[in-house]
Parts: sequence; structure tokens; C-alpha cells
Amino acid sequence: MLRRLIVMLILVVVFVLALAAYKYSSITQQIAMFSAPQPPIAVAAAQAVETQWQTRLPAIGSMTAALGVELTAEVNGTVSEVLFTSGQQVEDGQPLLVMSSDVERASLQSAEAQASLAQLEFKRQENLLARQSISRSQFDQSRSTLQQSISQAEELRAILAKKRINAPFAGRIGISQVDPGDYLSPGASIATLQNLSSLFVDFFLPEQFYPQLAIDQQVRVKVAAFPEEAFEGHIVAINPKVEASTRNLQVRAMVDNPDEKLLPGMFAELEVLQPTETPQIVVPETAITFTLYGNSVYVIKPRLDDQGEPVMEEDEAVLEVERRSVTTGERRDGQIVVLTGLQAGEQVVTAGQLKLDSQARVVVSNSNPL
Repeated sequence: MLRRLIVMLILVVVFVLALAAYKYSSITQQIAMFSAPQPPIAVAAAQAVETQWQTRLPAIGSMTAALGVELTAEVNGTVSEVLFTSGQQVEDGQPLLVMSSDVERASLQSAEAQASLAQLEFKRQENLLARQSISRSQFDQSRSTLQQSISQAEELRAILAKKRINAPFAGRIGISQVDPGDYLSPGASIATLQNLSSLFVDFFLPEQFYPQLAIDQQVRVKVAAFPEEAFEGHIVAINPKVEASTRNLQVRAMVDNPDEKLLPGMFAELEVLQPTETPQIVVPETAITFTLYGNSVYVIKPRLDDQGEPVMEEDEAVLEVERRSVTTGERRDGQIVVLTGLQAGEQVVTAGQLKLDSQARVVVSNSNPL
């Protein structure tokens, strides 16, 4: 019995020793793994450069024709002729539409006959007045009758002129809204006429930008129809009043449109160009990490030893990153201005930031940073 107890005790001791040895070996391996130097992280990098930067004020607006009108009828009548085709280029003064005017012409002939008779009667009364054969009041009545007859004839001539609609300026006419035989009431729409040689762009800017605006200042306009093309223009008017509801200032620019690529009503994205350029530190926009607590970049620099000398490995300096807070400014075309926190010539990480922390070892590999 005692022997059996001793054997069991020995077996338990052996098992405990074996378990302790296994645990010790496992802990030793883990310590060795965590204490081993981490391999460098591959990142893409770019250099911060100082360049001449032209500040631009971004805005959105709407295109309108410098000359544009909706052609409407001024008097009622029936359309007898439509002298244009939809989409046609018309000249200034070109006849566009004629309405029937037989009744008005007949009325005009009658009015002209009445005016001629009144003219003769006035001459007779004038001669009689000279011989003092009639009173002054009779003469005045005759003169009034003449003036009324002449005015009635002029009124009918004006109505006849309005029966013929001409182009008020040269431009491209839109889709016709009328056909021969249609009865038009005053104000009825006929077609739109737009001069597309130059267009206005109306846009709004916050009131604090007012000191940076001036007449003839250059603007650059883009539209969705031609995303790769920029149209040049200049400011022609600045509204002398700030909108009280939005605190924005309305501005109007003019853009030349010789090829008629732009159309009234188009949505426009534009930039107001400032006249001067200033030196600024610029980096790729992807180098900036944007957070609610501020913006930052990872700056690549050599790792230094205790004596301040670069750490070398296989004849190459060991690189590490430093996370640095920066103040950013305007961004454009994939580039962003860094106002504070960075110097020209410093190398920054442009891809692979999610794997980094301050003092992490890196290797620059622009071909495959991820």
C-alpha cells in the first residue's frame, strides 16, 4: 500500500515538472517573439515642396444668356405665317411670325380717310378764322377732330406693326410653340431667343470675401457637360448689397462662348482667381490625416542612436516616422497647402498611414505601399 502511494506521488511530481517545463518554454518563446525587432512597414512617400500658389475662391453658380428673351405676342390674333424653324440662327430684325391683320388694315384705311377729311376741314376752318367768319371755339373743335383722327390712324399702324414679330437681336431661336392657324392672346409664348456668343455666370460668395473681389477679376468655369475643359471669364458686376438671409454677396461674371458649348441654365462650378501668387508649402492631399481633433502627417526621418547619429543597417539608414500636427489651407488638384507644422524638403507618408504609429520603422516603397 505504501509502495503504491509513493509511486503515485512520484508520477504526480513528474507530471507537474513536465507541465512547468512546457509552460516555461512557451513563455520564453513568446518573450523572444515580442522582443524581436519588427520588420519595417512599407509606405509611399512624397516630399513637401515650396511653390508659388495662387489662391482661388471656389463657388457654384448658374449660367444665363447675356442676351436672352422669351418671345411673346403683344396683341391677340391668328397666326398666318411662321417664318422660322426651331433651333435656327436668326439675325437682328429678321421677321419671325406674322398674324392675320385684314380687319386692322381695313380699319386703318377708314381712319386714314377720316384723317384726310379732318385735314381738309381744318384748312377750311383755318381760312375762315383768318377772315373772322367763325368763332375761335369752332376752330379749336376742328383742330381737335383732326388730332383725334391722326391719333386713331397711328394707333392702328402700331397694332399692325405688332402683328409682325421680328427678332430683337441676333441669336439662336428655340423650339416653336405655335403653328399657323393658332390663336394667340397677349402674352402667349412663341419661342425662346438666346444669344449664346457670351454668357453670364451668377454666383454667391460669403461676405468676408468682398475685399478680395474686383471688376475684371479672372474666373475659371467648369460644367458637367465638359468636365475636362475650363472656360475663362471675368467679373463684370458685384452686387452692392449682401443678402440678409444668407450673408452672401451676389457676383456676376461673363464667359465667352464662341463654340456655343455652354447653354443658359447650366450648373457651373467656378473659381475666382486671385491676382497674386504667394510661396506655400504643398504636399499631396493623401498625406494629411483628417480627424475631429486636428490634422496631422507622418514625417519620415532617420532613427538616431544615443549619440544622435543615424542608425545604420546594411549601409542604409533606418527610417522611422513622427506623427506631427499641422494646419492646412486650400486644397486643389490633389494638392493641399500646409500652413504650419511642416518644412519644405521634409518627406511625408502618402499611403499606408493606417498601419503606422509614432516611431514606427518604415521603408519607402512607392510602387506597392500597402
